[in-house]
Amino acid sequence: VERLWSTSVRLVMEQRVLLAASVFVLACAAAVVVDYRPQTSKLSSDAIEAVIAQTCEKISDPELATLFTDCLPNTLDTTVQFHADKPDTFVITGDIDAMWLRDSTGQVLPYVQFANSDANLALMVRGVIARQMKSVNVDRYANAFNYDKNWKGHQNDDRKPPMTGDVYEGKYELDSLCNVLRLSYEYWNVTGDSKPFDSTWQSAADLIVKTIQYQQTGTLEELANPEYTFLRKTTAPTDTLMLGGLAAPGKRCGLSRSPFRPSDDATTLPFLIPANAYAVVSLRHLAVIWRDALNNTDKAAQAESLAQDIEDSLMKYGVINTEYGKVYAYEVDGYGNSYFMDDANVPSLLSLPFLGFCEKDDPLYLNTRRAVLSTTNPYFFAGKVASGVGGPHVGLGYVWPMSLIMQALTSTNDTEIATCLSLLKAAGFQGSTTNAGQGYGFMHESFYMDDAAMFTRPWFAWANSLFGQLILTLANERPHLL
Repeated sequence: VERLWSTSVRLVMEQRVLLAASVFVLACAAAVVVDYRPQTSKLSSDAIEAVIAQTCEKISDPELATLFTDCLPNTLDTTVQFHADKPDTFVITGDIDAMWLRDSTGQVLPYVQFANSDANLALMVRGVIARQMKSVNVDRYANAFNYDKNWKGHQNDDRKPPMTGDVYEGKYELDSLCNVLRLSYEYWNVTGDSKPFDSTWQSAADLIVKTIQYQQTGTLEELANPEYTFLRKTTAPTDTLMLGGLAAPGKRCGLSRSPFRPSDDATTLPFLIPANAYAVVSLRHLAVIWRDALNNTDKAAQAESLAQDIEDSLMKYGVINTEYGKVYAYEVDGYGNSYFMDDANVPSLLSLPFLGFCEKDDPLYLNTRRAVLSTTNPYFFAGKVASGVGGPHVGLGYVWPMSLIMQALTSTNDTEIATCLSLLKAAGFQGSTTNAGQGYGFMHESFYMDDAAMFTRPWFAWANSLFGQLILTLANERPHLL
C-alpha cells in the first residue's frame, strides 16, 4: 500500500496533473482522496518537487501526503511575483493582493533550507529579502505593502507617518520587523551568501534597530510629538487605537511597544511579550550578520546590547504568577499590570521555542504552555470537533490551524502531535473544489470548534507553508507519526 501511494505521488509530481483535480483511489483508504494543487505554478522549483516526492515516500497516511503535496508549494504555486534580474519578489498573502512583512517571511521560510540545491529558489528568497528591506525604508511602521505605488488598501486611515501609495496597511507590529531580520538571517545561515546585504539592506537594518529602540520610550515621554499614531473609522475596536491613536499607555521598562499584534488586532497593553521575545532572537541574528557577513563589530555590539536589554526587561516585567506557577504574560504595561491570553498568530506564547527564544522543555515555557492550552486562556476553545487556540480576530469559537501546527511543532509528546495531525486533516479537507490552490486540501485561516465546514479564508498561504514545515520536521524527527 505504501509503495502504491509513493508511486501515485511520483506520478503527480512528474505529470503535474492533467486535470484541475486528480483522484487517487487507494487500497488502504475507505474514501477517495482528491488533490487540488494547481496544474501550473507561478514559480516552479526542482528542489521543492524533489523534496515533496522524497518526503511522501515516508508518509503512510494518504490524506497527510495529499495535504503536504498541496500545502508546501502553495506559495510558489499561487502567490509569488518573481523578477530574477533584480532580484525582486512580491509575495501576496493569498486572498489579499498585498505583501505582509510577517506573512511573506512565514510563506517562504520552509524553502530556505533548500536554497543551496536550487539557484533559482535562492534567488527568489533574495528577492523577498530585497523587497522587504525596500519596504522598511519606505515605511518602517507599516505592516503590509502594495506591489507599487497604486494607493490600494486602507488609504483613509489617519496615521503618523501618513499613508502613501506604497503602503496597503499601516499598523505597527513589532514582529513585522523581527520577521524581516529572521528571513535575512536564515538565508545567510544556510547559504553564506552576503549579496543581499547591500546599502539598501543596511539602511533598513539601521531603521529597524532605531525603531525598536525608540519604542522603548514611555507613552508620556513622547506625548508632545509621538513618532507613531493610528486611527481608523471602524466598528471593530481592535482595528484602531485608543487615546487619539496613541494606544494604551506604557511606562518605560526596557521592553519595546507594539500597538498591534501579529493578528493585526490592537494590543490591550502596549508591551507584547511574544513580540519582545522574538525581538531578542532577531536582534541577535542581526548581530551575527553585522559581525560575520559585514565585518561591522560596532553595529553587531549595538544589536546585541539592545537584545540583552529587552531580554532582561522581559524576565523582570513579563513573568507573572498563576495557578500554573510562574508563566509568561501575553502583554504588560510597565506600570505593574499584565494580561494573560494567547493568540494563534505567530509570534505567540505557544511558539516561543519555534522562534528560538527557549527550549521546548524549559520549565517556565512548560508552565506557560499548560496555561495557554487551558481555559485560563480566554481564546482556547474546546468543541465537538476540535480544541485549540484562536483569537479575537475572527471571533469566539474559531480554532486556527496555525495554532494546531504550532502546538505540534512545540510538543514532545507523540499522542499530542498525532491528535493535532488528525484535527488538521479534518480541517484541511473542507471547502470548495472550484478553485485549484485553495479551499479543499489546504489549510484555512480558522474553523469552528463544532463544525470544521464553517471556516474563514480558504486561501491563506502562510498556514499552508507552516503545515509543510510541520511535515518536513516530523519526517526528519518522528516519521512514525506520518
